[in-house]
Amino acid sequence: MTEHSHAPISVEEMAHAFEEEAAPVDLSPYAIEDWVTLAVFWAMGLSVFLQFFTRYVLNDSFAWTEEIAANCLVVVVFLGSVMCVRTVRHIHVDLLYRFLSKRAGRLLELVVDAISIAFFAYITWLMWRYLEIVGEERMVTVDLPRGIVFYTVFAAFALMFLRSAHNLIKDLTGTKSVREQAQDDIHAGGI
Repeated sequence: MTEHSHAPISVEEMAHAFEEEAAPVDLSPYAIEDWVTLAVFWAMGLSVFLQFFTRYVLNDSFAWTEEIAANCLVVVVFLGSVMCVRTVRHIHVDLLYRFLSKRAGRLLELVVDAISIAFFAYITWLMWRYLEIVGEERMVTVDLPRGIVFYTVFAAFALMFLRSAHNLIKDLTGTKSVREQAQDDIHAGGI
């Protein structure tokens, strides 16, 4: 039997599968920024649906839906990046770690943590400077301050900085590094 084929089951077995007790849901791996990102994602989806509906069904599209959807996408990307920093899910090359001793690998992880912290601190500062320049601009089609998006991006960079610092602390104090724990979670089928 190939890896992707399944053993045939009867209709009766299928019907009884729905009677099985569902496993308890564990929401503990998620943080507040994950839930905010999910809410903004749904707002973006609603805006895109409204744009599609008004354009192709009513033949009279709302102009503001495109701008709202684009701004929601920006927020989703940057707040989603906070989750990636927290769970060490950003794209990274870990091939080098396989060839290094455990001690050298841990030292390299600490260097990477320090570089990440410095990068996010610098980007947060740059974003603050950018906000001083354009923070009061208004959106084009909706009379809302564009600063809503800019301040959210600033907050996301600040949170990425804090999550990176937290990862460094966990790497310094834990028996396993954050990256090792993330690899264990992936292999165990976690988030």
